[in-house]
Amino acid sequence: MKREMTDRNDEEKLMEKMKLPNPYQAAFASALSFSIGALIPLLSAAFITDYKIRLMVIPIVATLALTTFGLVGAVLGKSPILRSCLRIVCGGFVAMGVTFGLTKLLSSCGLQHYE
Repeated sequence: MKREMTDRNDEEKLMEKMKLPNPYQAAFASALSFSIGALIPLLSAAFITDYKIRLMVIPIVATLALTTFGLVGAVLGKSPILRSCLRIVCGGFVAMGVTFGLTKLLSSCGLQHYE
């Protein structure tokens, strides 16, 4: 009787362990989505020669891409669409702001090119 209970517990533990997400798959999915997300605004700006127009196009395309990714994530995860889109767009803006700030900080004080 006790042995049967132990076997059931082992099977249940194995089933629970199999339900856990694979960290390698999660890391690969994250790297892939980051790369695709970065390519979209870069490709949209690559063919625009006017600097001012490029500066307007990149944030617009980035916002549209972030909104689309939020929508797809909400549909796949069966979560509220508006909340998911806002979360992804706001997180993307924060990430872009931090990246821009660090780029300006490093180019202004640390990585100077002297001739």
